[in-house]
Amino acid sequence: MQSMKIDLHIHSSFSDGAFNPSELVALANKHDVRVIAIADHDSVDGVGEAIISGAAVGVDVISAVELSVKFQEWQDVHLLGYGIDCRDEIFLQNLDGFRHRREGRNDEILVRVNDSLSVEGRAALDRDKVLSFARGAIGRPHIARALLEQGYVESVEDAFRRYLVPCNVPKSYWPMAEAIVEIHRIGGVAVLAHPTSISKDTATLGSVIASLQESGLDGIEVYNNMGWPLEIEFLRRTAVDRGLLMTAGSDFHGIEEGLEIGKGREGMHFDSALLAPLYERIEKMRK
Repeated sequence: MQSMKIDLHIHSSFSDGAFNPSELVALANKHDVRVIAIADHDSVDGVGEAIISGAAVGVDVISAVELSVKFQEWQDVHLLGYGIDCRDEIFLQNLDGFRHRREGRNDEILVRVNDSLSVEGRAALDRDKVLSFARGAIGRPHIARALLEQGYVESVEDAFRRYLVPCNVPKSYWPMAEAIVEIHRIGGVAVLAHPTSISKDTATLGSVIASLQESGLDGIEVYNNMGWPLEIEFLRRTAVDRGLLMTAGSDFHGIEEGLEIGKGREGMHFDSALLAPLYERIEKMRK
């Protein structure tokens, strides 16, 4: 496979990204990124638009999703599903249930943020204004953008530090084993996103990955923006030793300072050689 730029972990405004799918495709094309995956949180609503937009400019779009799951004592573990059937009715019903719970959660976060603003003697954020930054559901980055536009914070990071983290409301999660089974059922490949978000301790992380592989995990996101070089090398060796797929993605939301589609830490490009094994496994799952 000819070498080219890829990014298999991008978020659109259908979950908590700043850009709609067509804008993300345009950004990828601008940066000469030829293969991307729109992996929104518990949503596949942006995949179709991205595929159509990508076909027009020569950017291949892999259908994907990022599920919020729980495993043992860890909550908010993220599981990527690649090559999934985005039209499966049962899967869409499950996502719809999570979406309704997420919308309720984010509305509650907005209420808490407005309560904090009231204590400070500041005007509340307008829900319709916050919603204008989103595509279908409010997410925390959309509240952050509204705070920034109102001049209440200096940056998105400042918004999270001062308001969104203190005003957070817990999520609801898929059980890990059920999430892996569901991804496989709809023809997809299950990959653990940014593994070091679970633990920085290599012994703990290695044990978790081994347990997840026993539950059907297909791969790990080796090259990601949460891992430092030594951590990435540990993930690479673990994937090789255990025969797991390796994927790569920026986790781009469009709100991170200095983060670009198609690049990892310190300007690292993601190797398109990772695509062939992924495509092969997706094809096997579909059969």
